[in-house]
Amino acid sequence: MLHAASRLAIFPPSGPAMPRIAFVTAIASLHRDDDMPPLLDACARAGLDADVRAWDDPTVSWRRYDLVVLRSPWDYHARLPEFLAWCEHVDVASRLLNPLDTVRWNTDKHYLADLAEAGVPVVPTRFVEPDAEPLPALEAALAAFPDAAELVVKPTVSAGSADTQRHRRDEAFAAANHVGRLLSAGRAVMLQPYLDAVDTRGETALLYFDGAFSHAIRKAALLRPGREGADHADLPDAIAPRMPDPEELAAGDAVLAALRAGTGSTPLYARVDLIRDAAGQPTLLELELTEPSLFFAEAPGAADRFVEALARRIAA
Repeated sequence: MLHAASRLAIFPPSGPAMPRIAFVTAIASLHRDDDMPPLLDACARAGLDADVRAWDDPTVSWRRYDLVVLRSPWDYHARLPEFLAWCEHVDVASRLLNPLDTVRWNTDKHYLADLAEAGVPVVPTRFVEPDAEPLPALEAALAAFPDAAELVVKPTVSAGSADTQRHRRDEAFAAANHVGRLLSAGRAVMLQPYLDAVDTRGETALLYFDGAFSHAIRKAALLRPGREGADHADLPDAIAPRMPDPEELAAGDAVLAALRAGTGSTPLYARVDLIRDAAGQPTLLELELTEPSLFFAEAPGAADRFVEALARRIAA
């Protein structure tokens, strides 16, 4: 970790003007991001000039900032075309992190197919496009996952567990209705087997800053049969620190390696969400590169590690 003197050496007070940083939230998320206070405190310790700004605040002049860092624009999934148009504007006016191409790719979970093709172990997924018929698509998924007692239905553009449900195999009619509602709204759908290891072990989320592993947390299961998923913020003890095992770390490193191979770059931040499959192997559930919670409160020093990674980007 950088000491205070080394941080000041990167940004000497007598040198050029300090780079200005905007951490991006949404108007609706201004007071919901628990990561923001420790992040701002870490910036202050590092001598960085940082503000919190909402992406959907039309009064903000983004040209005033040298870096615009996406943190909690948590309504993007409901306004994706508008959000991506804003990202394109900011990419011209300033420097967006994570980068525009990464955000375009990562805001639609079709990216899982790209990672699977690159050899990353991914939770088996079938995609259903808006012009498909729901019941045949569901029956095809049930045939493709013969050992799955339950299926998960969720839109490819979503945040958290919004519009996501799990259905038993004998609930094909209800599951097809769920698929049909999403397709009728013009939304692509993903169908996955429900991996019941999440009920006993939970998910493991690995946090990486500038490609280096920082810390990990355990996320409890949120989906209940036939009901839309809850939010971690609404459940006590849903989040806890976790020490990942070597298999999980190897899986996380493989995801980051595939991402670097595909893009030629390393993201400022990444969250790799893993779940154990029926054979007990860690598989990728989601790769969060746009607005993941980073759970600074669960790992002392994590906010400082994030700011050190940001400082290296500025210095470079």
